[in-house]
Amino acid sequence: MTTATQTNADLLQRRQQAIPRGPFNVAPIFADKARGALLWDVEGKEYIDFCGGIGVLNVGHNHPRVVEAIKAQADRFIHTCFHVAMYEEYVRLAERLNELAPIAGARKTAFFNSGAEAGENAVKISRAFTKRTGVVAFERGFHGRTLLGMTLTGKVKPYAAGFGPFAPDVYHLPYEPFFTLPGERSDADVERACNEALEHLFAYHVDAENTACVIVEPVLGEGGFLPLHCVAMRVLRDTCTKHGIVFVSDEVQTGFGRCGALFACQRYDIQPDMIAMAKSLGGGTVLSGVTARADIMDAPQVGGIGGTYGGNPLSCAAANAVLDIMADEDLPGRARAIGEKVMAAMKTWESRHAHVRRARGLGAMCAIEIVDPATGKPDAARAGVVCRKALEGGLLLMTASGNVLRTLMPLVITDAQLDRALGIFGNAVEAAG
Repeated sequence: MTTATQTNADLLQRRQQAIPRGPFNVAPIFADKARGALLWDVEGKEYIDFCGGIGVLNVGHNHPRVVEAIKAQADRFIHTCFHVAMYEEYVRLAERLNELAPIAGARKTAFFNSGAEAGENAVKISRAFTKRTGVVAFERGFHGRTLLGMTLTGKVKPYAAGFGPFAPDVYHLPYEPFFTLPGERSDADVERACNEALEHLFAYHVDAENTACVIVEPVLGEGGFLPLHCVAMRVLRDTCTKHGIVFVSDEVQTGFGRCGALFACQRYDIQPDMIAMAKSLGGGTVLSGVTARADIMDAPQVGGIGGTYGGNPLSCAAANAVLDIMADEDLPGRARAIGEKVMAAMKTWESRHAHVRRARGLGAMCAIEIVDPATGKPDAARAGVVCRKALEGGLLLMTASGNVLRTLMPLVITDAQLDRALGIFGNAVEAAG
């Protein structure tokens, strides 16, 4: 329990003695309380939160309706294990997601714990359905830190270095041209290059007829907040349809309003076969899920998918509240409005500062790259300076892929808080020049 006499420095020393170096920390502070888009540390300093628990808190810290739902469920029972004694909260949440998911035909949903588990189960279910083994992911993609999650993740350091060997039959497509920003290449060039990359993959690395699934983030998360090009999304959908491959949209970070729709794939007007989800689904509780066509979801044998804590009653109660909040407060619409304001600010910084480049975003999932102004090369050290200056000004900010500054503010942030945060952000960018 924290007390008024404890400081961030005291707790940091205890953390270093008791906890290994492996878990990274964005800021050297310890939280005491949080509400909405604000967080206060143990020393009483207030911060505007642009990290949102790394995309977990789209409905904000301690949304009253989420807290109320958790308390009401805790009064009834905390855990039975769905495999032992089922409960209506799990069924109701599955029914709602089946209704909301942009997937053709009848749908079914199963729940797990983390985003990594959602990705792993997406692969398992796809393999069971197709009777194939190959899996295609992307360079720069991030799908978790488990063995298969690390294998799917398209970046060695820091996620996979020293942890091999890895799972077999997983292959990676290059992130370019699939994640080329609009205007950087013509649509025709993007289409040609994407088709060439897929043809090369299927000719030299894995047979298309033995490929179970393609898993892709509509916007790269840890890989740098690059949105998938709209033409690339169509090429992937068409390719999967042609070869009978399950098309998996990994919406762990992009889902639940972040990108201006409940799921980011809806911004592309493309229907995947399966959606992997987590993070903001649970409103701060531990919950992930997979929704897909019913025939795909029913492929694994009884007992083939599941887990002791998957779809925990408290988490399902929280998630049902999250879906209510998404609809009642139109948080996807709010994300689009936030994104417009953030992108306007980022474009201004890009025009004024040589060390700022490639402002981009989808909804409220926005980012800029920090580079060496002399060489144009990624400058992670300078991005770190921006984060430190922002923290000093009262803004929690984090990077992706080293030199990319990203926004994951709760979508309930007020206009006044957003304006103040962008002012702090802009001053930090200028100070790092």
